[in-house]
Amino acid sequence: MWRIGKTRPKELWEEEVQSPVGDIEAAEIIRVICRSAADSAARVGSPSDGAKQESWDTTNQHARYRGAARRAMEIAMKISDELMRDAAVGEIVDLCLKANDIRTAKTLFRAIQAPSIREIVLGDHPRLEP
Repeated sequence: MWRIGKTRPKELWEEEVQSPVGDIEAAEIIRVICRSAADSAARVGSPSDGAKQESWDTTNQHARYRGAARRAMEIAMKISDELMRDAAVGEIVDLCLKANDIRTAKTLFRAIQAPSIREIVLGDHPRLEP
């Protein structure tokens, strides 16, 4: 945690990729981003008390989740290998469902073309059934 008067350290997904990366490295970056933001996604997706006002922490968790998901999607679009891209999108779908962002998860799930990966994701998350 950063201290008062200090700047906040950059999140993993806020850092620029220094050089062109291959498909394997891009998929690994997406995996790391999704795992790093999983705690924020879980907090965003947990049911909250209706009387409780949105706090700074809740707003911060939403921003962390959205930033991570957005960056992971940007990287996934650049992966040329279809199976690798589908596996990476599956990781992002998992992140979205942790945040209870079903609309985004369903949209990304429809983008997965490999039947084997679709079956794996659907097995893990049956609520994505079309």
